[in-house]
Amino acid sequence: MAVRRKNRQTLTALRREKAGRAAQRVREVLTRPAASRAAPYLGLVRAPTSPTELGPMRKRLSVATYNVHRWTGRNGRSPPDPAQAGFVISELRADVIALQEVLRPNRGEDPLEAIAETLGFHVAFACTRAHKRGELGNAILSRWPMRAVSVLDLSFSRVERRLAMAAQFPFDGGVLDVVATHLALGDRTRRLQVRSLLDHPYLQGGPTLLLGDMNAWRQCKATQILDDELHHNQDWPASFPAARPVLALDRIYTRGVGVGKVEAHQSRAARSASDHLPVVAQVDLPVRYSGRRGARPA
Repeated sequence: MAVRRKNRQTLTALRREKAGRAAQRVREVLTRPAASRAAPYLGLVRAPTSPTELGPMRKRLSVATYNVHRWTGRNGRSPPDPAQAGFVISELRADVIALQEVLRPNRGEDPLEAIAETLGFHVAFACTRAHKRGELGNAILSRWPMRAVSVLDLSFSRVERRLAMAAQFPFDGGVLDVVATHLALGDRTRRLQVRSLLDHPYLQGGPTLLLGDMNAWRQCKATQILDDELHHNQDWPASFPAARPVLALDRIYTRGVGVGKVEAHQSRAARSASDHLPVVAQVDLPVRYSGRRGARPA
């Protein structure tokens, strides 16, 4: 009888302990910032403290895409050093830059805001997922103010959370849509993401730039769809791994925008600041745009 009573007491204690742990987990989730519980989400849109008056967006632009690898250098094991990537960004002298794997830490100064402020950029950030050190996601830097910034959830897999963020920039010939993304590693998921992007209104209307880490590590259905439906470079520059690049993972596609030179930025700093090299393109905005899908700039 005593043994049975002791067993019941032990079982009750275990249940209480389990319920206590569950309640603690719920409290931890509920006390997190709301954004960290519901990624993806738009986490930041900010202008520099003293913006430069540039007037309307120029017709000829330099645009870039850069995976900054959480600021951890090319091996991913170094302590975060955002200054390295910030220096590379300054070297690019680009007008619009898409960034991937941007880490905004839970504590201390936000390196993304610091880089944008130092270099005079307008900045928008979208969180893909919560990271143990903070928020991980994509960003757009621009010399000109952004409008209508939005986020598209591309998480077709439970394993990989992904998103695209879009911003609009007025210019004399209309409105330029800039879409920045970081696609999945798996072929099937990447194909679904590409189809979702191409069917989105931002890639259906006027002049558009699609920039990012496309994870195009081999010729697959997703890459073929992008090449078929958007203006693309015939010879993509290799950008990964940064020390000795052999894969063209990082790409700049356009619709209704003229494309000039496309190249990887291979400075000494770029080869050590991340495992990806930045890719830079010179583009020409149209005088006018017909708005037809697949139309070329006038």
